[in-house]
Amino acid sequence: MKEKHICPKRQKRNPSNKGGKFVLTIKNTKLYRGIVMVNVTLFSQILQKINRNIFARVIKEYSTDKHNKGINSWTHLVTMLFGQFAKCQSIREITNGLLSISGNLNHLGIQRKSPSKSSLSYINATRDWQMFRELFFSLYEDFQKRGYFQRKKFKGIKKKIFMLDSTIISVCIKVFDWAKYKKEKGAIKLHTLLDYDGCMPKYVYMTDGKKADVKHANYMLLPESSVIVADRAYIDFKMLYRWMKEKIIFVIKLKDAIKYEQVKEFPLPEGKDEHILKDEKIRLTGVDTKDHYPECLRRVVVYSETEKADVEIITNNFSWTAQTISELYKQRWSIETFFKELKQHLKIKSFLGTTENAMWIQIWTALITLLLLKYLKEISKYGWSLSNLIAFLRMNLFVKILLTEWLDNPFKPPEDLSMKLRQENLF
Repeated sequence: MKEKHICPKRQKRNPSNKGGKFVLTIKNTKLYRGIVMVNVTLFSQILQKINRNIFARVIKEYSTDKHNKGINSWTHLVTMLFGQFAKCQSIREITNGLLSISGNLNHLGIQRKSPSKSSLSYINATRDWQMFRELFFSLYEDFQKRGYFQRKKFKGIKKKIFMLDSTIISVCIKVFDWAKYKKEKGAIKLHTLLDYDGCMPKYVYMTDGKKADVKHANYMLLPESSVIVADRAYIDFKMLYRWMKEKIIFVIKLKDAIKYEQVKEFPLPEGKDEHILKDEKIRLTGVDTKDHYPECLRRVVVYSETEKADVEIITNNFSWTAQTISELYKQRWSIETFFKELKQHLKIKSFLGTTENAMWIQIWTALITLLLLKYLKEISKYGWSLSNLIAFLRMNLFVKILLTEWLDNPFKPPEDLSMKLRQENLF
């Protein structure tokens, strides 16, 4: 789905203009004899992709601008997004960076002056971080309603597909004394439920690094009648049996130590899908497992080129083909790719504030940044990789060029408008 560009009506020709020239205004841009002249930066145009009606609703819901005497919610958001796009290493870098572009602050929607270091530290510690979380989910939903972030595969499966996993982020145990992990090492763990349709999270929760994945999964409220794809860290047959009763289909890697017996073997497809080695119906026989999950399960064994080994997968679905089960588990790698994108391209591996509130704000603004980047990648005609897109954006963040033109033709040199104007004035 392409963006709709509404063309404004032409202004009437002004007889006083030499040569009868006319100018069109399109929201901070001018069209001069077919050449688009832009008055705002790329960063400003990216911020315009944020639906301000959604933003206004969210800040009203969380009252984050109530009794505001300094930095309002929009300025706070823009400041933190700038830190993510520019990958600033400290609060001082963020504030000094905004201070150096003071002439462009109005175009960013910052009405007063750029935040100071102490002011930014204070609002990161005190402003409700849940506003940023709600903004992320609202923007993601809005993009999907407009036709973006649609499913590329498994279009025949009408249920929602989610990838469940977690990632570790190391922190200093002396500063974050609550983030227990190892004896002399601290870490936080981000438990994430990834929406396969857009490869963006539907759920994120932060705990200390010691929290077991399966223990946290027991507390999660998963969408009914959905599909959950996970690694063997989430093998808990009491939990899986509860999921089955809630009509949740799971596709999970089986642990080697689990005992079972074969009930029935299904025939394998002949002449194709040779990586599928076994497809069978099993019953658990372990002392505890058979009581926790009294129903039969399906076991599919596939050869993984990535792992160079046989992979055993269990599921409670008996109607899909073994190839579909295999492909679903293979797509679990998308959540590993998401974690890699988040850690490598955004400011997430070290934190600007020491309070839990500041950490959450940084995490959710990183996710909003990633959402905007993936949206830009989707509307572009050029074949961007995410790493190239964000690297080139950092170098051109305050260049004044039309965003869609830059996305489609990043290596096209800009028109030398000053020379054109001088030549026209000679005649």
